[in-house]
Amino acid sequence: MAEETQPEGAGLPTEEELREALDRVSVSDVLLNALSATASLGFRRVSAEARDLPQARLAIEALRALEPVLTESGVDEALVRDLEQARLNLQLAYAKAVGEDSAQGAEQTAR
Repeated sequence: MAEETQPEGAGLPTEEELREALDRVSVSDVLLNALSATASLGFRRVSAEARDLPQARLAIEALRALEPVLTESGVDEALVRDLEQARLNLQLAYAKAVGEDSAQGAEQTAR
């Protein structure tokens, strides 16, 4: 059975369809998605397997900076609260990771 080939560009949205899609999306929707991904990345960066504390701190600071912006722009309070709770949990995980790294450093120095 031969595969059908489609002309190049077939199935891709037209410029007009892209504009219409952009018209349906709000900046707050994009920020919420980006901040959710930022929180997820932040949690990954405090994990022992992928530890990168400067990146985790950047995630915390980005979440902290944009919370008031979302609140002032009328984003649903429950969503902002969820992001705030994620940030607080990330801060706790960050502090724990810093403590673990400090303890490991002190242990290596003592040897």
